[in-house]
Amino acid sequence: MKIKVEEPSEEKLKELGIKSWAVWEKEASEFDWHYDEQEVCYLLKGEVEVTTEDGEQVEFGAGDLVTFPAGLDCVWKIKEDVKKHYKLG
Repeated sequence: MKIKVEEPSEEKLKELGIKSWAVWEKEASEFDWHYDEQEVCYLLKGEVEVTTEDGEQVEFGAGDLVTFPAGLDCVWKIKEDVKKHYKLG
């Protein structure tokens, strides 16, 4: 299961309607996470390193659009406080 990281254009962000998505914030921390369904998120601020159960390590931060596949188990390591828009499904 691959995590997809993109640097979207302003046009793509408008097309997706990012500003209408829910917002989530979290301080620097580390925790296990399971995705029951696909999640797409756009980081407004922060820096994160995610490690999947098969050892894939992905880093992303402010300005990145990230897609997590349904069924993914991983560990989130938030290096710098995060604020993101997100959409499930």
